[in-house]
Amino acid sequence: MPTLGQNQYGKAETRVVRVTRDGATHHLEDLKVSVALSGDMDEVHYSGSNAAVLTTDATKNTVFAFAKEHGIGSPERFGILLARHFTESQPTLTRARIRLESYAWERVPTPGEGEHSFLRDGRGVRTAQVTHDTEDGWEVLSGLTGVTVLNTTHSEFHGFLRDRYTTLAETRDRVLATDVTALWRHRWAGPAEDRDWNASHAAARRQLLDAFARTYSYSLQQTLYGMGARVIDHRPEIDEIRLSLPNKHHFLADLTPFGMENDTEDGAVYFAADRPYGLIEATVLRDGATARIPIDATNL
Repeated sequence: MPTLGQNQYGKAETRVVRVTRDGATHHLEDLKVSVALSGDMDEVHYSGSNAAVLTTDATKNTVFAFAKEHGIGSPERFGILLARHFTESQPTLTRARIRLESYAWERVPTPGEGEHSFLRDGRGVRTAQVTHDTEDGWEVLSGLTGVTVLNTTHSEFHGFLRDRYTTLAETRDRVLATDVTALWRHRWAGPAEDRDWNASHAAARRQLLDAFARTYSYSLQQTLYGMGARVIDHRPEIDEIRLSLPNKHHFLADLTPFGMENDTEDGAVYFAADRPYGLIEATVLRDGATARIPIDATNL
């Protein structure tokens, strides 16, 4: 008889929006939450017995109830509350993984009329993943995705391998653009609820952007390492970071048919290619740390 391997179940992509009213000033939190639970689930697979199963509908309801009862505060904090609840409240559940996406909103100023209007922030999505295993303990990953950045200079690319299919010209001055996806692993130290997850995330994001802007780049790989290394160097609570950087190619437009030069000395015109694109990915670790973030976690 075939045997059952790794398994999990839960409710995916529950959207929860929490509005807090402080008089005429309102505060908005917007999350997508996916819950995956594991444990003593052999019988539900082998015989269909649901005696060990907490319904996925209950997990959805828990997300809404916890948002009201406990507030959100940060995706990491909210994920910790949920993971602890599922593994401690049900004896058949021994592992909970909570994935969260947080969508930022900016205020639309309305002087004299209260503050209750918002504009969706387009500067990327904050992510988190919290896992609690009753045997292996806790793991908290924070991250971001869809953060688009671009340098108009201080990027070169030359000296690469060539074969019969190589047509790319070398360049000493190019546009470097990418959509940053990053996921970093925190060193666990409790009580985790007391950690300022928002400040930690803001600081890590700031270091990533600062490294991108300040690195004179000879390859996107070099830029990636510089970004990851800067986070590790400046954030002692982070042991590992994995980055996925698509190379959003900008090619010089050919204007010679019109008798026009298009060099970079006084500015140039570029064609921004959509696809295909190069995809550069790597993990940067603190010395002595072990890589635990899956290699495909940033490129799903």
